[in-house]
Amino acid sequence: MGWRAEPVTVGESGAQVFRLEQLGSAPRYLKLVPRRAGIDTTAEARRLAWLRGRLPVPEVIAFADEPAGSFLLMTTVAGLDAMDSAHAADPSRLVRLLAEGLRTVHALPMEDCPFDHRLDAEIARAEAQVRGGLVDEADFDEQRQDRSAAELLELVRLTRPRAEELVFTHGDYCLPNIMLEGGQVAGFVDLGAAGMGDRYRDLALAARSIERNLGEGWSALLFEEYGLNAPNAAKIEFFQLLDELF
Repeated sequence: MGWRAEPVTVGESGAQVFRLEQLGSAPRYLKLVPRRAGIDTTAEARRLAWLRGRLPVPEVIAFADEPAGSFLLMTTVAGLDAMDSAHAADPSRLVRLLAEGLRTVHALPMEDCPFDHRLDAEIARAEAQVRGGLVDEADFDEQRQDRSAAELLELVRLTRPRAEELVFTHGDYCLPNIMLEGGQVAGFVDLGAAGMGDRYRDLALAARSIERNLGEGWSALLFEEYGLNAPNAAKIEFFQLLDELF
């Protein structure tokens, strides 16, 4: 009996993702990333290779970078993602686990990390996105629906934080990308933007994801459990703004 492919529809990366199943074999995931201007089709494969043995992440089984795009075959990470309804009964427990997972990611030593997501690099990427007409303005958060990509880029430049709190960052720390099992964090997926950056790069997106999926007010518990008694509201706003351009 051959492999059965089931599309995975959660996520906004633009990639096609399939869960592959075959009787008697462990499930696998296949990610197809079409080649487009501004898209690094090798990004996730390189990061997973670097992260192997450092964090619980998928293992690369096979990877190919072709003219049409890249093809990444990965193992699964145990558990259910944090969006799964199985976690809905205890949102406070869920938020505490998300904070615990974020502390784990941010504690990773990064002395030899080759992936630069510091502000200079991120803003340069955002500028390239806007110049290339690659920003989906229809996908902006509700409060920014009346703005253009060029306007948001100018606001990014004007509100850039003066200082960075550098750690290893996940890059898309949202509920679908955090795997839970047995009452604990089991692993992390969708790491194509992982690398050295400001801790608020993750905190801002995690807070937004929690508010969208669990309701208003729950992000306060995230910051508390993470260890921030007075989170930097300006940085949260900045990194949510910057994310609109990717």
